[in-house]
Amino acid sequence: MENYLTPNFAFAPVVPDRAQGSHVWDTEGREYLDLAGGIAVNALGHCHPALQAALSEQAAKLWHISNIYTTAPAQQLAQRLVAHTFADKVFFCNSGAEANEAAFKLARKYAYDHFGAEKNEIIACVNGFHGRTLFTVSVGGQPKYQKGFAPLPAGIKHIPFNDVDALAAAISDKTCAVVIEPVQGESGVLPASAAFLQTARRLCDEHHVLLVLDEVQTGMGRTGKLFAHEHFDVVPDIVSSAKALGGGFPIGAMLTTDKVAPSFAPGTHGSTFGGNPLAAAVGNAAFDIINHPDTLAHVQAQGERLQAALRQIGAQHGVFAEVRGLGLLIGAVLADAYHDKAGEFVKVALQHGLMILNAGTNVVRFAPSLLLSDEDLQAALPKLEAAVLQFKAEHGA
Repeated sequence: MENYLTPNFAFAPVVPDRAQGSHVWDTEGREYLDLAGGIAVNALGHCHPALQAALSEQAAKLWHISNIYTTAPAQQLAQRLVAHTFADKVFFCNSGAEANEAAFKLARKYAYDHFGAEKNEIIACVNGFHGRTLFTVSVGGQPKYQKGFAPLPAGIKHIPFNDVDALAAAISDKTCAVVIEPVQGESGVLPASAAFLQTARRLCDEHHVLLVLDEVQTGMGRTGKLFAHEHFDVVPDIVSSAKALGGGFPIGAMLTTDKVAPSFAPGTHGSTFGGNPLAAAVGNAAFDIINHPDTLAHVQAQGERLQAALRQIGAQHGVFAEVRGLGLLIGAVLADAYHDKAGEFVKVALQHGLMILNAGTNVVRFAPSLLLSDEDLQAALPKLEAAVLQFKAEHGA
């Protein structure tokens, strides 16, 4: 197929055409099992009937209206998020990057309103990922995504992930926000420690700093809780959400409290498409399924089964040195003999009819549907093992 898109993506050699549940068919009719979930987006698999029905019903009523107005679907989704989280108010946008952009802007605006212009520094983590806008890529601690885009926004400091002492040394009265992913997704599926998150909360309170948790990838049931920070007994000031929030339909959200929200006074921030009725209607349908206790319990159970299977394959074939993650966000770290070849592993898996991801160059990532069935999980394992054997033959030391 001729490509008319800019060359910032290196597309796989297949073109998906249709999908259902955890199954995808390409334009040549070949079938794949999807354990990537559109990078943790398709939380309920592909073309879930409840989401289809919600979209079709809303499409016959109202697609878009100026943000001079609010709509029932947007208010209903915001109410669901408020009722089941720490939050009191929600800002809707279209993506994780936009949700984080809003979070960082709000943190600086809140500090400006209450403490003055000098309190503007953001502390984030090395190897963090928060999006591809200039602001979010600057807060993200990965120079490879920043190269060539200087000058970057100032007032951002990076510390090692899970380093309590480094955080304590970095935070000051000039800090306005500490930004953390409960699980660093893009850089290797690295869960935060409870000590790191709880210390961050304590230090933020001591220095009048907002704790911002990026839950774009970890939120909406991905870890077996509605939001991952629930595992750590930590209450944030701001949370960003996207990906699974719309079950495949683009939507993002920033959640915050009545203490912080007033700094987004009329005119301070906005989004033309944010909270549009189509996205919000699908989000409502997705929320009700994801937040059901049976779904969250299923995520925990299937995550344990998938991790156990990966450890068994790793032990048998010597390909994976470690398997880690929470719920159905799982990373398999390649053994030293296959260092930096995660991208090659993903390509080989696709040849065997399995869609998976990499997280950095050394971790194979799995983020399947939260509704992944036992049948589909069992069907995926021989495909994975076949991929492991081919990968070893082609890339073994």
